Amino acid sequence: MTLSTKVYKKLLQVPEGKVTTYGDLAKAVGLKSGQRVIGTIMKKNPFPVIVPCHRVVKSDGKIGGYVYGERVKSQMLAKEGIKIKDGKIIDFDKEKFYF
Repeated sequence: MTLSTKVYKKLLQVPEGKVTTYGDLAKAVGLKSGQRVIGTIMKKNPFPVIVPCHRVVKSDGKIGGYVYGERVKSQMLAKEGIKIKDGKIIDFDKEKFYF
């Protein structure tokens, strides 16, 4: 199984209405300090609606990038019940999913 496949499978565990960080996702698949690798894998996600890469955010609660733009990412998260203000998740600790 490729690293990308491992990451996408792990990401499928993050339920609607929750988020994870690039760093936490990296650790969950056995990568130390693999945030950038995770970002690259998310950018290449062939199924961005099915594999919910919009649920991966920065460790400080900021939205981070998205293949369709940050505005679309924010809208998708808001639709799932995540509250965002000025590009940052409100109550980030409560919204975070732990593997």
